Amino acid sequence: MDIREKTHQSGGRDRAIAEPRVANEDEFRVDIERIRFSPYFSRLSSVTQVIPQAGSGTLVHNRLTHSLKVSAVARSIAIRLRTADEATRRLVSELGGCDPVVVQAAAAAHDLGHPPFGHLGEQELDRVARSVLKLPDGFEGNAQTFRILTALDSCDATARGMNLTRAVRAAVLKYPWTRNEWRALAPLAPELLPRGVGIDPAAGAVKFSAYDVDADEMRDVLSVFPGIAKYQQTVESSVMDIADDIAYAVHDLDDFYRAGVLQYTSVSAELRAWLEHSTQLNSTKQSELDARRPGHALELTWRRTRAKDPWIAEADAFRESVERVGHDLVEGLLAVPYDGGLEADRAVTAFTRRWIDRLQESVSVERTPTVRSGHVRLGDAAWHDVIVLKFVHSRFVLERPDLAVYQRGQTRIIRSLAEGFHGWLNDPDDAGRAPRRLLDSVEATTEEYRQLREGSPHLFLQAGPDEVQRLGQARAIVDYIASFTDAQAVSLNALLTGTADNLWEAGRGL
Repeated sequence: MDIREKTHQSGGRDRAIAEPRVANEDEFRVDIERIRFSPYFSRLSSVTQVIPQAGSGTLVHNRLTHSLKVSAVARSIAIRLRTADEATRRLVSELGGCDPVVVQAAAAAHDLGHPPFGHLGEQELDRVARSVLKLPDGFEGNAQTFRILTALDSCDATARGMNLTRAVRAAVLKYPWTRNEWRALAPLAPELLPRGVGIDPAAGAVKFSAYDVDADEMRDVLSVFPGIAKYQQTVESSVMDIADDIAYAVHDLDDFYRAGVLQYTSVSAELRAWLEHSTQLNSTKQSELDARRPGHALELTWRRTRAKDPWIAEADAFRESVERVGHDLVEGLLAVPYDGGLEADRAVTAFTRRWIDRLQESVSVERTPTVRSGHVRLGDAAWHDVIVLKFVHSRFVLERPDLAVYQRGQTRIIRSLAEGFHGWLNDPDDAGRAPRRLLDSVEATTEEYRQLREGSPHLFLQAGPDEVQRLGQARAIVDYIASFTDAQAVSLNALLTGTADNLWEAGRGL
């Protein structure tokens, strides 16, 4: 059985606007080519992944190289499912199918919406969007990705959106809901909430894949997957999501090791202290745990994991993962400092290959997954491995004070840009001289909100007469800032604040 059949039959190959079909041409191949040739895809080469590239040569991943690796891992998983036993292939087909090209396309696209300066830039743009621009659903990188594919980029068939197949558009929906639809729900325990919603749904979902203005399109693409329950990813989206986790957990360690960010002594001390004193730490009160003391940060991570994911979190499995990571990463890779030589490079490559293979081989498919998981998921041991590897990332890279100082400066650029453009567009004497691309975007986005008000008037019950124009302008500003590379954001902020040394270079292409 061809596991693509169900997707074909259920409308997964349909586009929003019908296009002439070329004989023997695979529609999904057209989609992946549109994504790869998109300027939004090209810009990812100059957008921070985790740590900045400045001064690190070609060693450090950017959003583009990360996306390419996620795409490769996702394709391998999809092919593995295609060659699985008959029961697994049949289940995948019943759930809507899993085409390797669809998961490649989704993986290539999954980070298109990330703004400048990595995850901290995303958080700051969300804060500014809500506090300064008063957008109810703020900013979210996954929702921005969907918006790029369906509204901001263009193709021959339409000036608004790439006109991709429903299957590919659905496959990027890692969090298939809007931020605001959670606000009216009764409080739920963390283990009953989908991953990404956050602990306080009344405040709106933390992670989501569509803004209110794009929600109808999200519902439309999901409608052709009747076997997928509400708030669940399609199989192809689930594969892309797992591939993203694997690449983040393993490939990014290359960067940290090569750049000398991960140090043997500190990582070893944390893991060894937890292994040696886990019984004592387990009985320590939460208020007495101090993340600055070896072993305590890992204990806090274990407690959060157990609280949010009791369906899979298991003490012995977590301990075995800590031991496995300690043996292979700490005592294996980190025990020998990276010196740039061929032997060191081979060691990194071997470590990466071992762990990628291990995690990929653990993948399984479930008909009725828990709300905290997807139809395709990592095996129990591999799931715990990813938790521990991500802990190493957050504890010994993301929480470094020197990185924090650098990132704090970057967040000020995001806020300055938002405030600068907002002030400019509301200056009656000078608004017309704003960048042409921004002015065009304001016009198009305002029309989107006008249509939203007509179709969903309940979202505008408390709105004033100028609300549609205000929302259109605010969303256009966010779209504009999110489309910059790191360097473009810095250059344009210098122009707006009057500190640029070279007018024509700093403003080129804006």
